This record gives sequence, structure tokens and C-alpha cells, in this order.
Amino acid sequence: MASAPSTPFNAPPTPLFQNARERRTLDDMADLFAIIKATEHLEIAYGRDSVTQKEYTTACLKLISQFKSTEAALVKNGTIRSSEEFMQEYNMECPRAVDRLLRTGVPATTLHQMQSAEESSKNEAVLVAETVQHFITAMDALKLDQRAVDELQPLLSDLMDALTRVPGIPGGFEPVSMLKRWLIVLNGMRAVDEIDEEQARQLSFELDTAYAGFHRFLKQG
Repeated sequence: MASAPSTPFNAPPTPLFQNARERRTLDDMADLFAIIKATEHLEIAYGRDSVTQKEYTTACLKLISQFKSTEAALVKNGTIRSSEEFMQEYNMECPRAVDRLLRTGVPATTLHQMQSAEESSKNEAVLVAETVQHFITAMDALKLDQRAVDELQPLLSDLMDALTRVPGIPGGFEPVSMLKRWLIVLNGMRAVDEIDEEQARQLSFELDTAYAGFHRFLKQG
């Protein structure tokens, strides 16, 4: 007896992948899509006061870290050229996620100098000491010829986070503005990219200037 002709209704399913590597790539693409969407929803929830500052910051830092590692894996194996093209291909309208993941790379609470009640009660001397240590670590990294984005970006992010938690830091404080500019520059580069010598000298100079400005602020306090 002849078999029934194949139709769209009884045709065998087309496999999405042929081997473990292809499956892993599809999983990474699904993860990237989910991370971008989750970040968009988190930013909306935070803007509506549906989550606390602490909840937002913790979740945002986790999503940023996951995004960087997933994006790097997909770019490295040639699956995507950039997250921007990935979002265009899949019609992802996520402007808040773009700003957070692709532009700034740090939570809004860090950029806008927002303190939680827990941080406000923390000993000011401890916060100042942490900030000084982060300044020294970042400046030493440049002196040791660290130039890769994935080496410098975490150091500046940690410094920004510590600096904005120090009580009394005024709005428009130049060291904060400087760090924000550099974080945007670094976040626009790939993790494996390196800043050139001119950029390294400029960043070193601006960190030294910011450190001096921070000390002047402390003396005035």
C-alpha cells in the first residue's frame, strides 16, 4: 500500500539543530533575547516604583553581567555581529534595555547617585575608605598597562558605585560625570577591545584629577 503524500500537516518536523554546538548557539540566542526583554521590563518596573532600589540594583547588575557574557559568546563564534543587529533582526523594541545594556552598562541607581536606606545608615568613613580604595585600584591598573575593556570597565563601574554612595556628593560632581563618560565609551566597545595609549593617558589624567577633586570635597565637608 502506497504511503500518503507528504503535506504540511503530516510532514516530519524540521530539526532546529543538528548537533550539540548548534543547540548551544540557539540556547545562547534565546538567552540573549530573554535578557534584553527582562531588562526592559525591569526598567519599566523601576520607573513605576514597582521594585525597591535594592531589588532593582541587584537584578540589574545580574542582567548586565549575563548580557555581557552571552553577547561575547555569540559575537566570538560569529553568530551575531552585534546586539543592535540582533535586536533589529528580531524586531525588539526595547529602548530602556538599549540604554542600560548597550550605552551605560551600570544601573540607574549608580548613575543618578541614589542611596538605599541601608546605604544611608552605613558608616560614612567606611564608604569613603571603599571609594579611595577603588580610586587607587583603577589608577594602579592603568600604571600596570591594563588596557582591555573587560579589565577596566569593572574597575570604573565599582568606583562609580562606591563614589555615588558617599553621603553629600553634590549633583553634577565632576568625578561622577567623568566616570559616566568613560563607562559609556567602554560599554560601546567589545570586551576584547583595548583602549589605545592616548586614551590610557587621558583616562589616567582624569582619574588623578577626579581623585584630587574627591579629596577637596572631603576637606570641605
